[in-house]
Amino acid sequence: MAVYSRADLLRILHITPRQLANWERNGLVTSAEAYSFSDLLEIKKVRDLCAMSVRPNVIRQSLDAMRKQAAGLENPLLEATASSTAKRRVAFRHGGKLLEPIAGQFLMDFSEREKVVTSAPVGRPGPEPVANENEVSSWFARGIALEEDPNTHGDAIAAYHRVLELAPNHAAAHINLGTLYYNRQDFALAERHYRQAIEADPRYALAYFDLGNVLDETGRVQEAVQTYKTALQLAPTYADAHYNLALAFEKLREPRKALKHWQAYVRLDTSGPWSVHARSQIKRILQADGLRLVYKRA
Repeated sequence: MAVYSRADLLRILHITPRQLANWERNGLVTSAEAYSFSDLLEIKKVRDLCAMSVRPNVIRQSLDAMRKQAAGLENPLLEATASSTAKRRVAFRHGGKLLEPIAGQFLMDFSEREKVVTSAPVGRPGPEPVANENEVSSWFARGIALEEDPNTHGDAIAAYHRVLELAPNHAAAHINLGTLYYNRQDFALAERHYRQAIEADPRYALAYFDLGNVLDETGRVQEAVQTYKTALQLAPTYADAHYNLALAFEKLREPRKALKHWQAYVRLDTSGPWSVHARSQIKRILQADGLRLVYKRA
């Protein structure tokens, strides 16, 4: 069985140490120095739900409620399909039904395609075949595993493209492809896949954040600002989005606008090197503003 270090986990899933620490504090992830492949898949699902503005404590409550309501279900994140609801809760598709466990309600599932295929008139195509969910999951898991080794990133890209052949609106596959292309500095392809992820799931805050990074990297800082703002509208406690938005405002020489987001960042991340840098920026901006006020009074 493959074993992944903490550094491997952060790199493969494109998460930060503070995100992982927050999930550990909320009881979503067990603190460890080594992880199995199943652990990676489980933590990835936590990441995706948080990126869709579901709070960590709500995810934990949903998991606890799901275990009580579905006998024998030990790990809902791996044994059922999780998604966010309009009320920013978690719904699980299990046993052919969609359940919101905190409320104990079954939901109408509009995401499933009609699986009954009737004969189509001659000369007209019938409905598209429904992709095998297990096959999609298998290819996606293969892509994640191949990302672990930089030498197999080309194979990871091929695996994610296979996912998209089977499920063109697989937002997470678009995200991971975008990041692989971003790391290759192929920003045009990275942008294309981030935009396709947004089209597939307009509530996916991570997609807006990653798109903002591409826009910033390619000199479109004003566009990046708007994209980071959208990410924060979807997920107001998205610390990394506050940090990168502050940096973007600094580039635009708008320190007072940057100040708001530096301050938001340090409220969300109270320690660590990024927090130290944010605090130094806050101090610098406040000192500069103080000097301007003294100068005006004089």
